[in-house]
Amino acid sequence: MRTIEAKEITALVRELCMKANYVLPEDIRQSYLDGQEAEQSPLGKTIFGKMIENCDIACKNQVPICQDCGMAVVFVEVGQDVHITGGLLEDAVDEGVRQGYIDGYLRLSVVRDPLDRVNTNDNTPAILYTRIVEGDQIHITIAPKGFGSENMSAMKMFTPAATREDIIDFIVESCDRAGSNPCPPIVIGVGLGGTSDKAAYLAKRALMRPAGQFNENPFYAEMEKEIIERVNALGIGPQGLGGTVTALMAAIEPFPTHIAGLPCVVNIGCHVTRHADGTI
Repeated sequence: MRTIEAKEITALVRELCMKANYVLPEDIRQSYLDGQEAEQSPLGKTIFGKMIENCDIACKNQVPICQDCGMAVVFVEVGQDVHITGGLLEDAVDEGVRQGYIDGYLRLSVVRDPLDRVNTNDNTPAILYTRIVEGDQIHITIAPKGFGSENMSAMKMFTPAATREDIIDFIVESCDRAGSNPCPPIVIGVGLGGTSDKAAYLAKRALMRPAGQFNENPFYAEMEKEIIERVNALGIGPQGLGGTVTALMAAIEPFPTHIAGLPCVVNIGCHVTRHADGTI
């Protein structure tokens, strides 16, 4: 059994909150370069150039890539041979988010209640997902989620009779309705199966799959390729100003489900689909 102090978790979360907002994952940056080469619109190519310049300036100067520094979505994998001392995991995570957002001069966007709309002034509480895994380490991923893209989420509870084509149509229609709102080019996360809440979780996790990587199952990989092709054919383009590259990638995460249902959730990531991870 390995003992890990809660303050170590806080310190890592603090660091990752700032890193995720300052440094775009290399695979997403590379997708900008690939998108710029594929884009046929001269304006779209220029926009890709500005996106690349923006993320490079943010990294160099350690400033936010986007003014919406998001709500902190935190995925924690806890080894079953770990014992946390000195505080609760949830409290340690929230304290790390508080420190990271305040010390990193990141925009504080969380309100304490969905209706009274009073800002918590420290970007807490975080959205926390935990999983018990093998080993004696704790792995933490911070994925700040801005709400220009989060507001474009969509869910449909299909019947088991739904076809592959029905599901693809729904995903493409959701991206079409989103239009310029999620700051395209977008990353499309899809959760398929489970229950409604499990599908939503899978869709959010799907956004962290490396750009350019398709599902290991050839059936779903072909679906992902078709979704990208059809979304790009919508002509929304970079920043919604027209073009041939609207989606950087699509990732489907399936899960076993009930005989009577087929939940599908679409979670769209903006062109700044951020995450950073670390291990204690």
